[in-house]
Amino acid sequence: MSSSTSFSDRRPSRLVLGVAAAAPVLAAAVLGSFATSPNIPWYDTLAKPPLNPPNWVFGPAWTTLYVLMAYAFYRILRLEPATPGRRAAIIVFFAQLVLNAAWSFAFFYARSPQLGLVVILPMAALLVATIVLFWRLDRVAGYFLAPTAFWVAFATYLNAGIFILNR
Repeated sequence: MSSSTSFSDRRPSRLVLGVAAAAPVLAAAVLGSFATSPNIPWYDTLAKPPLNPPNWVFGPAWTTLYVLMAYAFYRILRLEPATPGRRAAIIVFFAQLVLNAAWSFAFFYARSPQLGLVVILPMAALLVATIVLFWRLDRVAGYFLAPTAFWVAFATYLNAGIFILNR
């Protein structure tokens, strides 16, 4: 390959980019499920705030959100690496994704709504920052993260309510 070959000539395939986008999101989902599932009986004993949905809602909601996250991330990964702002958007995306998985460990595995709040508040801020950074690069990617921000805002309300009601 000559040194004049452009990135577009050696761009990773859609499949490779799709796997690269889906793998970290799937890892966060699996880790979160690992921390959450065995602790549902504990969660069921807690007092819940108004508007708390039934347990069966959470799985489909998070599955949908993770699919949207992976697609948004895919759209950013397909941009040329030298695109201004791309690297920062990826770093902030990963930071919020790490906190996303960490929340399940803080709230469910540690059985600590207080620790859950300590994790979910910066997670929400990083998610908003990710939306802004993605939006600047690809508006569709930004739009696809918006439902996650709304759900995390709702989850913050639930987490705070559970903390207050179970002190």
